[in-house]
This record gives sequence, structure tokens and C-alpha cells, in this order.
Amino acid sequence: MLTIFEQAALKAGRVILEIYAEGCAVDVKADATPVTEADIRAEEIILSILRPAFPDLPIIAEEEVAAGIVPDISGGRFLLIDPLDGTREFISRNGEFTVNIALIDEGVPVAGIVYAPVLATAYLGGPDGAVKLTLDSDQTVVARQAIRARPVATPPIAMASRSHQDPETAACLQQMQVEECRHIGSSLKFGLLAEGLADVYPRFGRTMEWDTAAGDAVLRAAGGATVLTDGTPLSYGKRRRPDMADFANPAFIAWGRR
Repeated sequence: MLTIFEQAALKAGRVILEIYAEGCAVDVKADATPVTEADIRAEEIILSILRPAFPDLPIIAEEEVAAGIVPDISGGRFLLIDPLDGTREFISRNGEFTVNIALIDEGVPVAGIVYAPVLATAYLGGPDGAVKLTLDSDQTVVARQAIRARPVATPPIAMASRSHQDPETAACLQQMQVEECRHIGSSLKFGLLAEGLADVYPRFGRTMEWDTAAGDAVLRAAGGATVLTDGTPLSYGKRRRPDMADFANPAFIAWGRR
């Protein structure tokens, strides 16, 4: 499965890079978030690969959900896709955007890939651990390195969103007495935690499950954890809640090894 995830993410990434180089218009969805041609075409490519490969697995894909296409996931196993996580980073052209694909099993992200095309880097995570991929200018994998989250340092080095900052996250960082905070876009923060370059990523602003699932899978495979503020693991497949939109995440904190 991870091999197919990798093939789908890399193919989508190549198209994203083409559009990134040429430029494209930006539209706004009903939830006031931006969307581009790159989001739409990347999702189409990923779905064209995953659906034939896994015909029995329902797929929750960000742009399809925005269009009202939400399959039944009551069986407990499904795929979560964010074809372009960090659309604001794509628009601002800082390179910190990713392609995310994850497998969810009974609420747990058990396998996933996070691919950053501009940075020529990808992270894979599954039952056998986590791996960092290095790619060349043709987006061909040239190296694979096993990675593991580091033991959380005191004081910790933290990461926070580049485009979504809020007072609650700032207060949490202050309470943790972090030594340093790096502001980085998209699910890259999970990959950097997984390879031991930071210790903690608190997020109190809104995220959706497709934003976090793949990175969470990589982080857990690397020995880290993503938990709610009460310490329970962040779960997936959240629907029909009176106080939150379907597939929206509550506040969470992603950690290295503790």
C-alpha cells in the first residue's frame, strides 16, 4: 500500500510543480479557504491511482468533500487525502506545501505519506517504521533513510503554523517555556518531528483530518504521538457532532518521543 501511496503522491507532485512554475488563479471555497487548479488536478491524479488499487476502501478527499461527495466510512477503514496541504504556502510561493495520503483503521492513522515537491523530500510511515525520502530534480527517489523521533528535550524546540497563528497556541508555547519556535507551513511539521529536528507542535486553530492524518501516521511510526489537550490520542473519522463540522479536529499537540 505504501508503495502505491508513494507512486500517487509523486505523480501528483509533478503536476503541482508544473502549475507552481506556470502560476494559476485562486478561487475561494464555501468555507472561505483558498483552492487552486493544483489542488483539483492533484486530487484527480491521486484518486485515479488509489481507486483501482483499493476498490473496497472508501476515500475521503478534501476537494470531493467540498463538492458534497462523502462516502460511507462506517466500516472503520478508509483513506484520507489532502492533495495540496498548505494552499496558502503554494500561493505565497514559499515551497512549504505537501501532498498527503493516509490509511485510517478504526480511527487510527496507520500508514501515510507526506511529500513536499519543492523541497524534494517525502516522509513515509507504517507498521515497519518511518522513512525519509530524498528526491532529485526529476522527482525520482535517490535515497531512503530510516528516521525516528527524538526524546523530547527540556526546554523543547517547538514548531507552529506559518499561516495560522492564534493566541491559544502562543499561550501554550509560553507555558511550555520553549527554547525556540520555528514557523513552518503544512504537514511538514509532522515530518520534522518524525526525523528528530524538533520536539513539539501544538495546534489550537482549526485543522481538518486530511490536514493531519498522513503526518500523524508518519510521526506515530517514528515513535511520536499526537494527542488532545487531555492526553488522549487524536482520532479520525469524526462525524455527526453537534458542536463541530464533520472531519474537523479539536486542539491537539504533536510530540516527539516521550
